[in-house]
Amino acid sequence: MRSDNFTTPPTDSRTKAKALLLGLQEEICKGLEQIDGEGKFQEESWERPEGGGGRSRVMQEGRIFEQGGVNFSEVQGDELPPSILNQRPEAKGHNWFATGTSMVLHPRNPYIPTVHLNYRYFEAGPVWWFGGGADLTPFYPYLQDTRHFHKIHKEACDSINSTLHKVFKPWCDEYFFLKHRNESRGVGGIFFDYQDGTGSLYKGQNSDGAAAIEAEKIGKTNLSWETLYSLAKACGQAFLPAYIPIIEKRHTQTFSDRERNFQLYRRGRYVEFNLVWDRGTIFGLQTNGRTESILMSLPPLVRWEYGFKAPPGSREALLTDIFTKPQEWFTDKSLEEICRPLEAFD
Repeated sequence: MRSDNFTTPPTDSRTKAKALLLGLQEEICKGLEQIDGEGKFQEESWERPEGGGGRSRVMQEGRIFEQGGVNFSEVQGDELPPSILNQRPEAKGHNWFATGTSMVLHPRNPYIPTVHLNYRYFEAGPVWWFGGGADLTPFYPYLQDTRHFHKIHKEACDSINSTLHKVFKPWCDEYFFLKHRNESRGVGGIFFDYQDGTGSLYKGQNSDGAAAIEAEKIGKTNLSWETLYSLAKACGQAFLPAYIPIIEKRHTQTFSDRERNFQLYRRGRYVEFNLVWDRGTIFGLQTNGRTESILMSLPPLVRWEYGFKAPPGSREALLTDIFTKPQEWFTDKSLEEICRPLEAFD
């Protein structure tokens, strides 16, 4: 593990973090408008009475995207919510600052996965950290698409340090997990939080999980602010190369009411996670954030069905049996044998 000799943020840390995250919002929106071809993001700027504000961009009824939102926020205040103080009590009593960009895209075609991205930076007195990641939620999954998404994000992590992905991949599997359903939200990607350059790479809640075990093997870290800034930049800029090729491959595939109804049913899981488990949603609501921006991650249409069971051997069963369980997507060759008969390999 690369070691740096300091973890103190630069004097312009807030300005640099804000510029990075605003730039990611701009870059990603341009790429998404280009691939959609018809849809345009509508922008709305807002201010938070307690301090700060942001700009929300929403695309509706595009050629590719039924709805998508890409947020930027820069907020500050004097009182931290319990969701932060429970994790970092030493931040209590300090003025706090948080900036981030986040997005969720809901394509119309069930063969194109829903996708999520979030990168953020936080400061409160002596406490600071970077966090974020990106994850993919297919409805009719393809093994090669899943591998591509993971490959690009692994390369981004490896460009900073070759050990990071070993922790961030299983941490993503752990975080985007619906405990009440005992299933993953999707096929994962990367996730990291509370990265302040010290201690273990893993700063989650499951000390017995795969991410914690990998982090223990790596040992303590001492990464600089600049290194973690570069990590957020590399991972954020990996998003379009990870997602656009999947759209290009899948957007012309035809679908019927069966596929559409299953997509809407599985979108319900997305709603459940965001409203019950997502820390970003909880933080935003606890700090009096803009509700429309916080909840724009929800899909425009969704359905619930009591006791649904996918037919055995179906593409729907492939999703629920294999692609909603954490997998070693590259090394487990049995996945290829499972996917090929269902034409879900390439």
